[in-house]
Amino acid sequence: MTDTKALQKRINESGLKQEFIANKLGLSSYGFAKKKNNETEFKPSEIDALCKILHIDTLEERFAIFFSSEVE
Repeated sequence: MTDTKALQKRINESGLKQEFIANKLGLSSYGFAKKKNNETEFKPSEIDALCKILHIDTLEERFAIFFSSEVE
């Protein structure tokens, strides 16, 4: 599951708008929000693209954000 807080922190640090990120992923803002909030799952290609957009460069951070087992 996605660690929503950690992902949101990276989005905030990037200075990018969520709508811009959603468009880059080929998603609507609503679709992106659903994935970010664990209502639906990110596809592997979306995770790859998000990591590039948000400069998530380490496997440790990638796994901590997108494959978290401890999510609220």
